Amino acid sequence: MTAFSLGTFGFPEVHADGRPIKLALRKGLALLVFLADARGAVARDVIATRLWPEADRETGLARLRRLLHRVELALGEPVFETDRTSVRWSPAVGLSVDSHQFDGACDRGAFEEASQIYRADFLAGFSPEDSPEFDDWAFFRREALRGRLVHALERLVQDKNAAGDHFAATVHAGRLVELDPLSEVYGRHLIRSLLLSGDRSTAERHHAALTQRLRDELGVTPEAETEALMNPALAPQAVPTTRYVKGAGVHLAYQTYGSGPLDILVMPGFVSHVERVWEHPASRTFLAALMKLGRLIVFDRRGIGLSDRVGSAPNIDVTAQDIGTVLRAAQSRHVVLFGASECGPACVKFAVDQPGRVAGLILFGALAKGCWAEDYPHALRASQYDAWSKHLVTQWGGPVGIEAFAPSLADDPQARAWWAGLLRAASSPGGISAVLEAFRDADVRALLPQITVPTLVLHRRDDKAVRIAAGRDVASRIAGAKFVELDGHDHWFFAGDQRPVLEAIKQFAERLKP
Repeated sequence: MTAFSLGTFGFPEVHADGRPIKLALRKGLALLVFLADARGAVARDVIATRLWPEADRETGLARLRRLLHRVELALGEPVFETDRTSVRWSPAVGLSVDSHQFDGACDRGAFEEASQIYRADFLAGFSPEDSPEFDDWAFFRREALRGRLVHALERLVQDKNAAGDHFAATVHAGRLVELDPLSEVYGRHLIRSLLLSGDRSTAERHHAALTQRLRDELGVTPEAETEALMNPALAPQAVPTTRYVKGAGVHLAYQTYGSGPLDILVMPGFVSHVERVWEHPASRTFLAALMKLGRLIVFDRRGIGLSDRVGSAPNIDVTAQDIGTVLRAAQSRHVVLFGASECGPACVKFAVDQPGRVAGLILFGALAKGCWAEDYPHALRASQYDAWSKHLVTQWGGPVGIEAFAPSLADDPQARAWWAGLLRAASSPGGISAVLEAFRDADVRALLPQITVPTLVLHRRDDKAVRIAAGRDVASRIAGAKFVELDGHDHWFFAGDQRPVLEAIKQFAERLKP
């Protein structure tokens, strides 16, 4: 039996027993890649729609039958297993796929191996003719794999520098900069690794080049942390150390900072990055203020930020499980959960499931259900939500959404650059699309009456992203909950006037201290 291998990083390549096979059929290559990536049977209708979206059903299915035959002729043997409704690579055929090998290496934490497998972007430079459905699928798969590469390279930079192999760290950091030249975080990884290796002259050149790119492309100057690399006297307050804990087969990135009788776990919303969250001055100021009330805990949910990228969206149940994993790693016994926006429901779930570990619950700008229903008019209709989600995904990597999330910061070039970088680092378009879809279908209304811990619900009166009626509804369903209506129209808790938010949290926390 012939052993086939399929190269998907870059222009797709097919090999049989190590020999390259020239397959001139672009749609044939697309078919091989799509079936291989699926790892199982795919409905004929789905394949026909992907490859011939303009054709009617019968025409598309007929074209698929002819293509299957032509591909097997080109490969020299039958490689497909088919029935009346579906097609798959035959299990009897030996098949290796580099994208599968890459995913497997990432899953095992073999990041060095993963970085070597990823030689170019998924299907870079390849597109079958007149197949926008296939192109869209390839785009999201490409971005998901690219996100996993970024995560792998960040871990390698950390691990290599910690082991004293600074030269290897600079190689991996250099790839990060190539992937996102406008990222100050990746630029700092490279500059810091060069300095640790003793190559200050090259570090200075990269610092100057980064400064030039930021000025020319974004109209901003480097952040204080970037400048402090070359001039330590300018160093801002230290950022907590990122640690990892493994739970349910996934490594979660988390940080703890400060001390006190209370722990405060902060979950900021649909995206996060435990290191980049410290880079914006307003965000840093807010988190520093919380440290005065107790020990701060922040973490990235699975699939987001520095935590392992996974193939499915972190839904409410999974995120609640991750909260428990991080709290155990941090040895937390008395925690206040601060759940903002889309993370509110997961905090609700944890507070209901494990009330003995929760001292109090704070919900900021949160809502109980992801989309509109006859008995829930406080959210977007599903069609509106999907349109908003599609806009967010198509504009991913730029400062998309900042006008709604933080109107007070929308005209600040530094804030816009920070938000765009946070999005790129936190997830990929495909990854965040799955996260948003999962939240659209979320509904914790039935859980709210089951909450028995002290609860504070905060919401700004003119919140542009989540209507205040949603906050009032949440508070009304929780026995004894205190609802505080705040001035302002920012959805981010740290944007706008922080003082009323922090004062309400302080008063709430003071009553919870043992």
